[in-house]
Amino acid sequence: MKNLTILIQRYISYCQLQKGLNAKTIKAYNIDLSQYELFCQSHYFCDKDIICGFIESIRPKYKPKTIKRKVASLKAFFEYLSCEELVIENPFNKINLKIREPVVLPKVIPEKMLVKILNEAYKELNSAKTDYSIKCSLRDIAVLELLFATGLRVSELCHLKSADVNLSDNYIKVFGKGSKERIIQICTPDVLSALKQYKKQFETEIIATGYFFVNRLTNRLSEQSVRFMINKYAGTIKNCMHITPHMFRHTFATMLLEADVDIRYIQSILGHSSIRTTEIYTHVSTAKQKQILQRKHPRKKLNINKG
Repeated sequence: MKNLTILIQRYISYCQLQKGLNAKTIKAYNIDLSQYELFCQSHYFCDKDIICGFIESIRPKYKPKTIKRKVASLKAFFEYLSCEELVIENPFNKINLKIREPVVLPKVIPEKMLVKILNEAYKELNSAKTDYSIKCSLRDIAVLELLFATGLRVSELCHLKSADVNLSDNYIKVFGKGSKERIIQICTPDVLSALKQYKKQFETEIIATGYFFVNRLTNRLSEQSVRFMINKYAGTIKNCMHITPHMFRHTFATMLLEADVDIRYIQSILGHSSIRTTEIYTHVSTAKQKQILQRKHPRKKLNINKG
């Protein structure tokens, strides 16, 4: 068992130092591999039957998406052991496993509701009386505008460094999952104006922290703060659905697809490593198509005499 502990530690170090994986992924690997280690107990860990037994043991406890992640963690671990010749054979070579995950359509923000949220943010700015409230409103507007303008994940937005935001050439540099870098152009004048006004007001704090979005304590703006911000504005709207930062991303992608933007361009902007991840939005577009045809099909206007 000690050997497995040491191997897991070596693998985690490899993921941190050589692969440069982010803290969230490292944490997930630690949880998944520690869980497998606990399951193995005195059994030999590099064994097909032990791995299959572990997977069967977690099936009743977790959703398919979580099970797939844990299996992926194990696969990556054994691939590393095999490449480093720390095991004779990769047991996953003999495992044929399929985990069916139900398709969950991403929730999007209706256009009218999105307009209302942004209107509320600008309304608060126009009614702000103090320098502090003006600064906070400018930051809120910049965050909301950028979320919708780029489809950023909330973690990507909160980790933007000052050097990543180029308001002279109108683009941002984003480091997504697996530290993959992508460039997103900012082409909307209103969004650029919001970012420039925010930066002017927070220039001192931005220089002090190195992060582009900062809070009142001159620290990096947290993901939770962005959620609270969205809830604040959504809460002022009657019958507003619960809105999360990720729904801005879904809405951005869905609207691009409905505007006939090629899905591979959307994949690149969102930073998806696989086109399959992006294809979920085609399902949303199909749902929208059904809604349009149910409500507005011209056949409904035809008065046919059926005799």
